[in-house]
Amino acid sequence: MADDNSISGLGWFLAGLGIGALAGVLYAPKSGRETRDELAAQAMDAKEKANQYVDQTKDQVTEYVDKGREYYDKGRTQWSQYVDKGKDFVAQQQDKVASAVDTGKQIYQEKVENQTY
Repeated sequence: MADDNSISGLGWFLAGLGIGALAGVLYAPKSGRETRDELAAQAMDAKEKANQYVDQTKDQVTEYVDKGREYYDKGRTQWSQYVDKGKDFVAQQQDKVASAVDTGKQIYQEKVENQTY
């Protein structure tokens, strides 16, 4: 939303700049040829400035996209690390439970074998 306002403001600024330059040139006491040459030069200047603004905007957008990708990749890497740690923890717990169950079975078998009827 703020970007739309700045772009709109930039457009109004450029329009005002052009209108002001045109009015100044038209009221200046110069010949027609000089006036046309000056208008053409000012139009070229305005075009160059507009191109500079466009290039700056493109650079900013590219920078924001790159930062977004960087943050996404960083978050994805961290998430993957957490998932791997979770999987390792679950595997360790499964091994402990399996070991405890095996020990319990072994003790039960020993007790059953040692009982006399």
